[in-house]
Amino acid sequence: MTTTEARPLPGTLALGLARGGAELRQFFRAKEAVLFTFALPALLMALLGSVFGDEIPGTDVTTSQMFAASMIGAGIISTSFLTLGVGIAQDREDGTLKRLHGTPLPAASYFIGKLVLVAVASAAEVVLMLAVAVPLFDVRLPTDASRWLTFAWVFVLGVISCSLLGIAASSLARSARSAPAVLNLPYVALQFVSGVFILPISSLPSWMVTTGSLFPLKWVSQGFRSVFLPDTLALQEAAGSWEHGRIALVLLAWCVAGLALCAVTFRWTDRRAG
Repeated sequence: MTTTEARPLPGTLALGLARGGAELRQFFRAKEAVLFTFALPALLMALLGSVFGDEIPGTDVTTSQMFAASMIGAGIISTSFLTLGVGIAQDREDGTLKRLHGTPLPAASYFIGKLVLVAVASAAEVVLMLAVAVPLFDVRLPTDASRWLTFAWVFVLGVISCSLLGIAASSLARSARSAPAVLNLPYVALQFVSGVFILPISSLPSWMVTTGSLFPLKWVSQGFRSVFLPDTLALQEAAGSWEHGRIALVLLAWCVAGLALCAVTFRWTDRRAG
């Protein structure tokens, strides 16, 4: 008599990676959403960057180059905060979350899958925006390893913090249809107060600088400016320096705060379902 040994269930990470593959396939099948997600930040960079053409006094850097570096930060926040906020609101309304909640799939695996989607989309967004910024605005790619290391940790902390905020903010939308409007409003407003659309950031009113400093977008954009612009441009920042230590601390703090907000606000079912 033979016995069949039960195979162990895949771990949380393995299930999350498998879920991430499913999320990527679903995302890239929605061609209109893919086009909007990737094209809008790059289009804004191309159009507005062409307006900002003057050289910054005392430097050989143009305002379009500074704007392009800032927009790279805004682009990855679009692919993390907006993509997750809208996507989870849709999953909640169409019952996907409710069905997954009733399966053996751990909640952590679902969120790992979403983070895989965001990480791939954000990396693709950076590549696209650099493909626009380098030939159009002569943005120079870094040649030393330290700048690429800065790029890596700003990218990772920015994606994680804004993804967690997107998960938390998904509960603000009453429906999947209203989610883009609800989430785009703070995102667009923060681009102004965070020094993305108005440069240099030191020219902003102090209350705008203070408000922008409370949120990740300002620090992510500042981090990317430190990667793609010469160090002399640090004097154009509100504090007169790149503040790498403060960038890391603020983004880490938002990772922790975002995790706490997710725990408090996340809902598996649509609020109209009771």
